[in-house]
Amino acid sequence: MNTPGSLTYVYAVTHRTGPLGDALAGVHGIGEAPLRFLPLTADTTEPAPGTPRESLAFVASDVPEQDFNESALKRHFEDLHWLEYVARTHHEVVQAIAARAPVLPLRMATVYEDDHRARQALAARQGAFDRSLDRLRAHTEYGVKIYLTPEAAQPPPTAPAPPAGPGKAYLQARRAQRHSRDAVYRQAEQAAETIEAIASRHATQRVRHAPQRGELTGPEENVLNDAYLIPDDQAAPFRSAIADAARHFPDLRIEVTGPWAPYSFAMPAPGPADAPEPPP
Repeated sequence: MNTPGSLTYVYAVTHRTGPLGDALAGVHGIGEAPLRFLPLTADTTEPAPGTPRESLAFVASDVPEQDFNESALKRHFEDLHWLEYVARTHHEVVQAIAARAPVLPLRMATVYEDDHRARQALAARQGAFDRSLDRLRAHTEYGVKIYLTPEAAQPPPTAPAPPAGPGKAYLQARRAQRHSRDAVYRQAEQAAETIEAIASRHATQRVRHAPQRGELTGPEENVLNDAYLIPDDQAAPFRSAIADAARHFPDLRIEVTGPWAPYSFAMPAPGPADAPEPPP
């Protein structure tokens, strides 16, 4: 039941269980709002322990309508501090679910007019959500990134050469730098092929994201940014194999991130007419 002047904010789809409900009791949503399950029906009875098929449900909380209606979201999406807070809180809720149950993370700022509209959206995608949760059961997302370090692109030191004019010296330095950088890129290609071969033995799915740029990478250049869906019993050998491979590529930094909730492998959030879309 919504409080007056509020909208229903949904964080994720999962299967409602008693133990998960107990765990989420200590987790709060945006604005410190308590979390609640929104199953397909308004029945609030907790599922019996050992139930073979738990109830599909949104994990939701109330948010102020004045902050999450369509016009307010357009303003807030230009406020980096607001975005950081909402994104962090959304992620914390999703990760708390993922630690205890299969979860489909939903897009940040997915809101509905009320619980009834949210349940309608859940019912409309029930079959697809159930299939996706089954596919993700006992799987976790890991990221693998390859970075070129600034030092790797510099030309190696050479023995002193005979004096050259300024123009010739400049061209020689540029040629040496280009050759050094080409060698590092070839090394990155070989590393990417090695990672792909490792993933073929351990991962069930891969998503290739665009390389990161700007403040996210600092002085390094990100040239590979992949996400892998890894069965839980393959996580340790996958990480170990990547770490072993990274030792063969001294001019690169190869980073494994995770475990994460399966953001890269979840279906897009449902979008009924009353769910405001964030601006592009």
